[in-house]
Amino acid sequence: MTTEDADPTSAPGPSPARRNVLRTGLGLGLALGTGGIALAPGGAASAHAGGTHAGGGSPGGGLAPAAVGGSKVRDLTGPNETGRFAAPWTDLGIPVRCPDGTILLVCGDTFDGEGVGDDTNWRSPVGLRASNPDLNALVVDGAVGGAQAVGLVPEGHEGGTTAIPSDVFAIGDTLYMHLMRGVIFQTHHSDFWRSTDNGETWEYLCQWPGDQYGGQFQQKTYAVADDGYCYVLSSVFNRDIPSGLLLHRVRHESVGDPAAYEPWGYANGAWAWGNQPTTVNGVRRRGEIGFRAMEGRYILTWLNMEPLDIRAQIFDLPTSDLTVTPEQPMILPTAPGQDHDNVVAHPYGGWVFPGSTFDDLHIAVSQWYDPQNYRVMQYRIHGLVT
Repeated sequence: MTTEDADPTSAPGPSPARRNVLRTGLGLGLALGTGGIALAPGGAASAHAGGTHAGGGSPGGGLAPAAVGGSKVRDLTGPNETGRFAAPWTDLGIPVRCPDGTILLVCGDTFDGEGVGDDTNWRSPVGLRASNPDLNALVVDGAVGGAQAVGLVPEGHEGGTTAIPSDVFAIGDTLYMHLMRGVIFQTHHSDFWRSTDNGETWEYLCQWPGDQYGGQFQQKTYAVADDGYCYVLSSVFNRDIPSGLLLHRVRHESVGDPAAYEPWGYANGAWAWGNQPTTVNGVRRRGEIGFRAMEGRYILTWLNMEPLDIRAQIFDLPTSDLTVTPEQPMILPTAPGQDHDNVVAHPYGGWVFPGSTFDDLHIAVSQWYDPQNYRVMQYRIHGLVT
């Protein structure tokens, strides 16, 4: 369904409760799987190139020189940081600079009570706000809803369904938010919203069916370019299912019209807009993806599943050949209690903060490994090869 009069909150029938999903290890934050992860002495995971690319070739470009480093700046959420907004337990925190200059963090499944899986006051998504956008002094000091962070859109979680944000971005004075609906990793449809008041209220625009392009249009992320287009990368939203990475473009003014999205694909010996979409970087297991225009270039960040790490690619054009673009691990995994530098227990997410540069990149990293260790953190990354 893509009509504007479709029910934005519709979802499939009864399904497992969120706490049961957590118990069975399907939860959004349980990223540290066993496949392809080799723990080195001290608990850090070894990094090596993984995945194959279109046409069955070997990993394009492999990994960049091991110069990428990083460090934790601060916890952005947690009982001490956001408990006063009834949001002690939350994740994702996709950052966007609002028209009023504040930074809004759009978070996923959010709980009050004893921890993750406690259905007390379960909301998703929520908006947490930092009034000072300085990345050296970023502190959540407000929430959409005031004293208690409220759900940004209707979502009753009936049958264990939820609304997981995959991106939030600004075009001029308008914010846009893309959500994936259904039980976690069983996307029934995705829907699209806009706000003209700095994220305080949201208006429904449209939706896409969860099975479009074989599910590879479930998770979307938008790079807002200065040529009048948004460039959109998409994938399956399920870490256990290999997915291609599809590219579309859409004019700024038509971003809420599903019919206006133009695919990029390979046909008759050439790549072109309007062809059936073709994966631009092979088929592999991916988690969260983030795509941004920055400093006249583009950056893609994503949770890579095998081997597990959060990676970046930096390139000149939305249509650059990603199969030969170096993949640079920014965050490596480790065991709980062994976090140091850019080595993090059970990491996921990885969206770029507005105000970042390639030389001083700040990313939002989530962590979840037990009901009380579920948070959004700010990391500073340095040494990226540009």
